[in-house]
Amino acid sequence: MTFTFPYTFCYTNLTMTTKNRKSAISRFWLIKSEGECYSIDHLKKDKRGPWTGVRSYQARNYMRDEMSVGDLALFYHSNSKPSGVYGIAKVSSKPHTDESQFDTKDEHFDSKSKRENPQWVCVDFSFVEKFIRPISLDELKRDPKLEGMYVRRKGDRLSIQPVSQEHFEYIVKLGRE
Repeated sequence: MTFTFPYTFCYTNLTMTTKNRKSAISRFWLIKSEGECYSIDHLKKDKRGPWTGVRSYQARNYMRDEMSVGDLALFYHSNSKPSGVYGIAKVSSKPHTDESQFDTKDEHFDSKSKRENPQWVCVDFSFVEKFIRPISLDELKRDPKLEGMYVRRKGDRLSIQPVSQEHFEYIVKLGRE
C-alpha cells in the first residue's frame, strides 16, 4: 500500500521479526516527549535532531534493533494540554551513541556508562508534518478503531512504542481533518 506525504513511501505489514527485518521494510512508531521540553514545533524549527535522553532499555532496544532510516513516527506530547499526537517525524539516522549519557550537567547523565562501552543509543528524527489539530489521549482511548495501541494501556509510559500501519494511517487522517 502506498501512503502519500510530500513524498511517497511503500509500506508493508508489521509481521517481520528483528532477525528477518532490515532496512527494506518500514515500520511505524509513536515517540513521546514532554511538549514543554521538546515539541513538534521545536523539531520543525530544528528540522532534524537526535532523540537523546531515553533511559528505558526497551525503548533503547527499539531504536538500536528495530528502527530504520525512513521509518515514520507519530510525535506525541506527554504532560501537555492536551496530551496527544501532534504530528509526524521520520527516522533520519542509524543508531548512534547518545552523548547525553556522558554529560555530567545533563539530567540524563549516566555515571555507569563508559565511552568504551556506552549503555545508551539514539537515532535522529526529522520533521515531516504538524497536524491541523492534536489527537488527544482521551480521543485515542475512546476510538474503537485504535484498540490495541500501547499508548491506550493504563500505566504504559514507554517513550517509544511500535504502531501498526493501520493505526498510523488512521491517526494521520484524523490529524489532517
